[in-house]
Amino acid sequence: MYPSDGFRELGRQECLRLMARVSVGRIVFTRRALPAVLPVNFRLDADGAVLLRTAADSELVRAVDGAVVAFEADDIDPDRHAGWSVVVTGPARVVTDTAEQRRLAVTGPVSWAPSAREVFVRIESELVSGRELVAGRSLYGVSLAVTKS
Repeated sequence: MYPSDGFRELGRQECLRLMARVSVGRIVFTRRALPAVLPVNFRLDADGAVLLRTAADSELVRAVDGAVVAFEADDIDPDRHAGWSVVVTGPARVVTDTAEQRRLAVTGPVSWAPSAREVFVRIESELVSGRELVAGRSLYGVSLAVTKS
């Protein structure tokens, strides 16, 4: 973030609290040596890890298992020119522990595109950063509202 860009930097706990209020985000990973972004539904675990549930044989699982990925979630109000964005970065892994799988079957996310064989993917929240623009005003009191002619 730049000191004069008009956004407020968010702390880790505030970032996680905001993420817990939304159910869709975007996972950023590498596909064929190029960046790829995919919208997915998710849930936060108690320790702040991002949890996904997806088809076991999906391209996503093959691409992210064991890789460092980024995950972004946000909530934007274009009418008020306000919103926030949070990015979690860390290693992703398919959950293989059977006790953990049973726990997540109850508490974890439900896939919006169910598959016959699903797995949970856990993204550790090693780095968490976020920023917020409140009601169309910068930190300096300058209105960011667009005037319509």
